[in-house]
Formats: sequence, C-alpha cells, structure tokens
Amino acid sequence: MRRAVTKAVSSKPEAIYFTAAQLSARGRAAIPDALISHTRLIYSSPATLAYNSPGAEGFGVKRAGLAVPESVMLIVSPGCCGRNTSALSELPAYRHRFFYLTMDETDLVTGRHLTKIPQAVCEVVESLAQKPVVVMICITCVDALLGTDMERVCRKAESAAGVRVRPCYMYALTREGQCPPMVHVRQSLYSLLEPARRRSTSVNLLGYFTPLVDDCELYGLLRQAGVRQIREISRMTDFAAFGQMAEANFNLVLNAEALPAAQDLEKRLGMPFIQLTRLYQIDKIENQYAALGQALGMAFDFEADRGRALAAQTALGEAHPDLTFAVGEVQNANPFELALALLQAGFGVLEIFGTAMPEVYPWIERIAKLSPGTRIYSNLEPSMLYYKAAVRPDITIGADAAYYHPDVPNLRWNDEAQPFGFAGLRRFYQGVAAALTKAETNERSS
Repeated sequence: MRRAVTKAVSSKPEAIYFTAAQLSARGRAAIPDALISHTRLIYSSPATLAYNSPGAEGFGVKRAGLAVPESVMLIVSPGCCGRNTSALSELPAYRHRFFYLTMDETDLVTGRHLTKIPQAVCEVVESLAQKPVVVMICITCVDALLGTDMERVCRKAESAAGVRVRPCYMYALTREGQCPPMVHVRQSLYSLLEPARRRSTSVNLLGYFTPLVDDCELYGLLRQAGVRQIREISRMTDFAAFGQMAEANFNLVLNAEALPAAQDLEKRLGMPFIQLTRLYQIDKIENQYAALGQALGMAFDFEADRGRALAAQTALGEAHPDLTFAVGEVQNANPFELALALLQAGFGVLEIFGTAMPEVYPWIERIAKLSPGTRIYSNLEPSMLYYKAAVRPDITIGADAAYYHPDVPNLRWNDEAQPFGFAGLRRFYQGVAAALTKAETNERSS
C-alpha cells in the first residue's frame, strides 16, 4: 500500500486585517475575535505607547487627577506602578505635586496600607508651605483586586487632614468596563463643585483636560446666544475660579467620557447638559450646530467659519489630487469618522488602525460603500508584530500610523489644544498640507 506523503508548507505570518466591506457584511453583532481585545492576548503596539497604562504619558489618570488647581496627589502603589510618574513630576506644572505611599508585600496580601492612608495624607498636607485645597488619592489594580472601598478611605482621610480628599483609580483592569479610569477621574474632579447660584449667562465646557483651540468658533456661537462666561477646567487658575463652574446654567459635554460626570452634576446640582461630538464631516458639524442653536432658541451664524474650513479642504484637494491616507487612532479624532470625512471629501483611505466597536459601525458601513477595500487593523492584535506595508499611502495621520509607515509624511494631530468644529477641520487640512509641503522640501534638499 502506497503511503501518501504530505509536504509541510511554511506560511509567513502576517498582520490580520479585514476590509471595510467584510466588516460591513458581517455586521456589528459578528465582529471578528481578532478585533476584540478582551478575547485574546493583546499587543502593546504603537497605539498604546501613549496609553500603556492609565497612568502613562499624555492625560492618563495621574495628570488628569491634578487638573483641579491647588491640588496634590498621593499615589498609593507598589514601587513599579509609581515609577512612571517620575518623568511627569519633572514638568514645572507638576513639580512638588506628587507624593508616594509605597506598598510592600505584606500590604499586597493583607491590605494593611489602607490604615496608613489617612496619616499619609496628614503628613503631605503638613509638609507643604501652602496647604492644598484637594488631595487626590491614586490607587492601582492592586486595590481593584482587593475590593477596596476607596470612598470610605477618602472620607476618613478628609476628616483627619481637614482638606478635601477624592479618589482616582489607575485600574487598567477596568479600561473596557462600564466606568473606565478616565471616566471615573472626571466624576471625581467635578464632584468637588458645590451648590451655587446659577447664572443664565454662564456655561461650562466639559470633556477635555486642555482647552479648545483659541480660534474655535464654538466660543463665538455661545456669545451669540448671550453667554458671557465660558469656563473650562484647564483655564481655571485657582480653586476659587474652578468653584465658579457651579454657577453654569448648563454644561456642554464635548467628550463622551465626561457624560457620567455631567449626569452627576445634573442630579446633584440640577445643572442640565447638552452633548456635542468632535466631528470632521463638514455637513455633520453644520447639523450639530444647527441643533444646538435650536435647543437654545436661536439660529447661529457660522457661514464664515464653515467657508474657511471648506476652503482649506478644497485647497488641499487641488494641490494634491488623488491623495491617499492611512488613518491611525493615536490622534485627536475618531479614526473611523475621520476616514469617512476624508472619503466624502474625495480623498482615498487605504488603511485604518482602530478598534471596531459596535458603536463605530455606522461609519464602517458608510466607508464600505465609498471604499470597500479599505483595510482595518486592530493595534492590539498580536499579529501586528508582523505588519508589513502592502500599500503605501501619501500621508499618515497619528503616531501609530507613522510607526507602521516610517518613510511616509505624517501629521501627528495630537497637540494638547483641542481641535473642534469648523476650526478643527480647517486646522486639520492646513496641517496635512503643511506636512506634505515639508516632506517635499526635505526631499528636494536631500
């Protein structure tokens, strides 16, 4: 009897991706496991370099927890979790604002450290020449696993030290839960606002830890509605100024992560809110402002701002016809919404690096109709270790896309001043044009 001989075929590993058409056909109820991070091990990819843990660089929990003026932070953690704060504490704005209560092995097993926290808060307050108004206590996954009631611990510390004490959780384990760290820290910060007389001419902008770009038209539109005081936590110079945010007639929520905080303020202080979204589709920006004006009982005049944004978009298309993009997620936009906006503007999108959650499927479905072959990768998929560019875009957006295409012009698009509305759209297209011009100049001079 003749035996069949099978030859081993070696297949070269490749990064897993799905096209927009494939994902659209599957539907939001059948997202591939390869794009769902909690179904497998994750790859600490370029997308997570700025958010490798909730306490890493950028606005992680630690930096966000100090957004309130005249506050300091006590980090209660094993030494390894506190080390990544050392670079941040060297920045002038954060010098002398971080303190540490290091946990040893006994603390990890028994939770003994919890009895030390009130005394540690007292020591922090007494050591400072200027008494802080708030002490934020930052705890880590250790206490998540221990099931620590941090609200109770903070109440004891507040009573002992005679200052406000609030928790913030650096729990990477809860990043995909109902209340991830960056949602909870916003709730903690705005819980400090106390009842005050409301003023009809005052509005708060909630959502970001840095201000909107100064030329954002939203400021002007609110003034058209008679608003005189527009407050953002990042522009408050002291705690008294922060406290005046309690005077607002209503809140504008610009980032969904601030929605639970706004709901808390509505319940506790009777302060209603209106939610807006950062968008790059010019018609959607227009519709959103029209809806806001309707809610406030007026018609906004934003034609000049819309015209400037459209002019920047048109100028880019005329200077660089057939321009193609690879859109990453480490930048100030939702990569799927931005990709759709680019396609609608007549540009090409070859790749998207992002998380295909059910809520982004309306964009994926529309992308599939305009560009069915657009490849969608998950930055957390371990096979991204083997990524090799099969297509070469003309420009990349975001730090992660730049990592995958190091020889392609890039717009980081992650400045701390937050782009929004028509001003954000205009600045985006101007930034793309500037990045391409710079690359062309460098190529000619080399």
